[in-house]
Amino acid sequence: MKKIVQISVAPHVAFDLEKLKREVSNKFKLKGDFGFQIIKRSIDARRKPVKYALAIEVVQNEELTDRSMEFTYHPVDESAKSVVIIGAGPAGLFAGLEAIERGLKPIIFERGKDVKERRKDLARITKEMIVDPNSNYCFGEGGAGTYSDGKLYTRSKKKGSVRKVLQQLVHFGADEDILVDAHPHIGTNKLPKLIENIRKEILRCGGAIHFQSKLTDLLIKEGRVIGVVINGEREVSCSKVVLATGHSARDIFYLLNDKGLTLEFKPFALGVRVEHSQALIDRIQYGKADRGQYLPPASYSLVHNTKDRGVYSFCMCPGGIIAPCATDQKEVVTNGWSPSKRNNPYSNSGIVTEVRWEDIPDFHKYGALAGLEFQKSVEKACWKAAGETQKVPAQRLVDFVENRSSKDLPKTSYFPGLVSVNLNDVLPAFVSNNLREGFVKFNDKMRGYLTNEAVIHGTESRTSSPVRIPRNEGLEHPEVRGLYPCGEGAGYAGGIVSAAIDGQNVIQAIELSLHSKQSES
Repeated sequence: MKKIVQISVAPHVAFDLEKLKREVSNKFKLKGDFGFQIIKRSIDARRKPVKYALAIEVVQNEELTDRSMEFTYHPVDESAKSVVIIGAGPAGLFAGLEAIERGLKPIIFERGKDVKERRKDLARITKEMIVDPNSNYCFGEGGAGTYSDGKLYTRSKKKGSVRKVLQQLVHFGADEDILVDAHPHIGTNKLPKLIENIRKEILRCGGAIHFQSKLTDLLIKEGRVIGVVINGEREVSCSKVVLATGHSARDIFYLLNDKGLTLEFKPFALGVRVEHSQALIDRIQYGKADRGQYLPPASYSLVHNTKDRGVYSFCMCPGGIIAPCATDQKEVVTNGWSPSKRNNPYSNSGIVTEVRWEDIPDFHKYGALAGLEFQKSVEKACWKAAGETQKVPAQRLVDFVENRSSKDLPKTSYFPGLVSVNLNDVLPAFVSNNLREGFVKFNDKMRGYLTNEAVIHGTESRTSSPVRIPRNEGLEHPEVRGLYPCGEGAGYAGGIVSAAIDGQNVIQAIELSLHSKQSES
């Protein structure tokens, strides 16, 4: 007998296997000995006291399903066909692993540095307010997710296996809890080692990874890729290029646009990052500030629909830190991250609203790059408002809603520092108007959320790519054979897991293309 049962239990029971077994036995009237394991765990905070909702596999006289999976990667043959991959974020790295699985040789070019060297440049942003345009929170080994804490939750419906990606992450060092938790998370402190392990496996199997190697040109002949140019001087001949450059690689959009390739405007979201004390969010969500040892720092997910669009929370970080994520010296960009224990005293989240084509008529002259130029203009306005530094323009939450400047600001987790600014004067009116309405409505759902002890930081602007690079059914750009736009930067993913899946899908498409050519010949 093998079956899946659903049960809600007190937090202390969820983490005590003997007590949990008794609860399962009593609730489902199980007789005799049986085995069980949790296959999904989520917090049910709708009623107080808070409970854990568990999906449990129960077996009698059978083996439990093996949640984890061992992956064996074999070195590729010297004669293997190569695939050039631009970018070593999740799309690029998982494309590299998939290539090895399918007997192809991945050659990865990453504009930034490896995870260890990258840390030094992150420290320079925080301490000296100096931004390296090629090594920062967005660029470098592992991509933007490496130092944005590794949230793995996805609503992606794209063809591909979420389970496989999570199992691969466990194989390379992530905790097995990510296979169980409804909102899995690795933690910025643990991700770099995991990324290193993936890199070492790709290299062991005959792949290549080149750091500080920026794509500066695509070589195209008669509608086909014939090579790439790295750092303005090194030409690499190739017929298959996976473009996995991330949502902040603006130079890639300009490069493709200058070459006359079709690009598309893509709606995206923009707003602010709000920070509360974690104790307040715990009290609102759990009914008490002292959550005990079994409940994690509370999170939230909020949505409000105004008359014409949504306002919603994005990349919520319990026990987290707000980070300076600019990719250019003359802009201010925020994001958030949490360590694996989520044990910082602050809670932060992006609060954003959608930006549509009709919202930005002054930028229509830029065509498909209208959203990108609008995004840049807001980031630069925040930089100017913050005194042309990497400090952040900030405002107490109630002051923002009531459209008045804050006389002072409390300490927040944003280390470069704050400058008191009325963000209603900095953000575009349609953005600030929707955010103000959203914050008021959020307080109806979470009483106490709208407080002047909370601080908003501007701006949260890199939620997704403002440009889509089109592709056909074979996942190639419709105008250039052999060019495979991929992941968040191309507009086909939103987060680590969906980007990884897209990287895998693109390699599968490349393999299919190669086999089709062989059969034709």
